[in-house]
Amino acid sequence: MARPRRRRRGGDVAILAEDLHKAFGNVHALDGVDLSVREGTVLGLLGPNGAGKTTAVRILTTLLQPDGGRATVLGYDVVKEPEAVRRSIGLTGQGAAIDDNLTGAENLWLVGRLYHIPEREARARAGELLERFGLSHAADRPAKTYSGGMQRRLDLAASLVNRPPVLFLDEPTTGLDPASRIGLWEVIDDLVKEGATLLLTTQYLDEADHLAHRVSVVDHGKVIAEGTSDQLKRRIGREFIDLELRYKKDVDRALRALAPLTSGEAIFEELNVSIPVLNGTGVVAEAVRRLDKAKVKIVDLSVRESTLNDVFMTLTGHAAEEVEEGV
Repeated sequence: MARPRRRRRGGDVAILAEDLHKAFGNVHALDGVDLSVREGTVLGLLGPNGAGKTTAVRILTTLLQPDGGRATVLGYDVVKEPEAVRRSIGLTGQGAAIDDNLTGAENLWLVGRLYHIPEREARARAGELLERFGLSHAADRPAKTYSGGMQRRLDLAASLVNRPPVLFLDEPTTGLDPASRIGLWEVIDDLVKEGATLLLTTQYLDEADHLAHRVSVVDHGKVIAEGTSDQLKRRIGREFIDLELRYKKDVDRALRALAPLTSGEAIFEELNVSIPVLNGTGVVAEAVRRLDKAKVKIVDLSVRESTLNDVFMTLTGHAAEEVEEGV
């Protein structure tokens, strides 16, 4: 089946969502979400548990229909033209969508045949992707013998069989070890350099910082902030004094001692405390003096600029480590 001719409406916007609504009973998973992703760029979609990230992806990939609003991919309406959308996209979900009993080569060949790619071409494409993803040595092994990182690479390879110009990656590196995550980042970087458009949901803020050209933060079914990573960091406009305390009993005392210096709510976990300040370097000496006067024992004190994690925490009230997609 021939791939549909790409239509462009609204310039170089590849993915567009306008006022998307979706409810499951009394739960409003999406409550007026707007998204826009330009061709050849990556949008990182962040949000706490149940924010609606996966629901948005399912609507944009035609797996769910919205209750209201509209969405297009390469100009194709996801409700009115779902087949055209499906032929134009690749999707990698939170769990690897591969057949454990088939070999790596068979998995990719099967996907090619489902896209009506001629048999010989499908086998050639499978071999090409296995080599690109470093899986050629395991081409004839059942996928169930693959490591977690290998399975995720195979899953991403499967989403590229039909050479889609638009990719949706829903937490693609969840559960991978650091080396496997970095390996997958390199593959994603290469895809973007080749012109692919990506919408990426992730629970790793360093991942969004590294991969995304722009970031949208979703909470309670609404986009509450969007921009580049640097723009969002500047939005909270602060530096942080990070403390490592010797004794947990000193947390409250440290917070009281530094309260006059803070420019917002402190973030703390166990023995680690982050205090937002307007001029970190300028108040270090005063912070040390106040902590000493309050007899707070510290192991370490440092100053840093705000991070995407700080933005996430400030906007949603949730630590990044707690994020898991619920809807």
